[in-house]
Amino acid sequence: MVGLLSLLQMPAMAAAAPRTVADVLSHYSDKVEARLQPRFQFADVDWPPQRVALVAFKDTRLMELWAMNDGPWQHIKDYRVKAMSGRTGPKLREGDRQVPEGEYRIELLNPNSAYHLSLKLDYPNAYDRRQAELDGRRNLGGDIFIHGGQVSTGCLAMGNSAAEELFVLTAMIGEENVSVLITPRDYRFRSRPPAEHAPPWVNTLHDRIAQRLQLFPLADKL
Repeated sequence: MVGLLSLLQMPAMAAAAPRTVADVLSHYSDKVEARLQPRFQFADVDWPPQRVALVAFKDTRLMELWAMNDGPWQHIKDYRVKAMSGRTGPKLREGDRQVPEGEYRIELLNPNSAYHLSLKLDYPNAYDRRQAELDGRRNLGGDIFIHGGQVSTGCLAMGNSAAEELFVLTAMIGEENVSVLITPRDYRFRSRPPAEHAPPWVNTLHDRIAQRLQLFPLADKL
């Protein structure tokens, strides 16, 4: 029997090694493929696809998954956004608790996120920085993620199953082949009211978002 003194003198167990993106793929790819491949087959899109687009709507807390190979974008499925903070309007500064608005890329996959798995957006992107410079704004913030779990401040919390699917898809096809469009509302069937209490360029941004949304027609969801 090991005495108490011996136990106290034993070295602490080494912390578990951080997992890698390859570890996540090894653990989750078969499960994700089983869940998603039938949806891709129904949409007549090869698995894995060449490109993926995520379209997130703030007002309804909905995210659409679209994919394509050589043809037009095809709707694959919808996800519920479990949590996001803020209100209508782009992120302007550190600490405003706003989810950004605009078109973003995935710049990093984090397999060791405190929120299960996460995908880092490239906020602030070139457009955000340019408008901030014109406004004279500094400290734009950052570290905006799509992640698992059900709590969020400035990010999009999708729940763990959705995070697994989005993480694996992105890892399989490459971050450069995934775009993320975040919009205050669905301009495909709603008029775009002028943004209130916001810099003038926000109306131009929302016009650009509305134009981009035309690539993802509602009819293709039916």
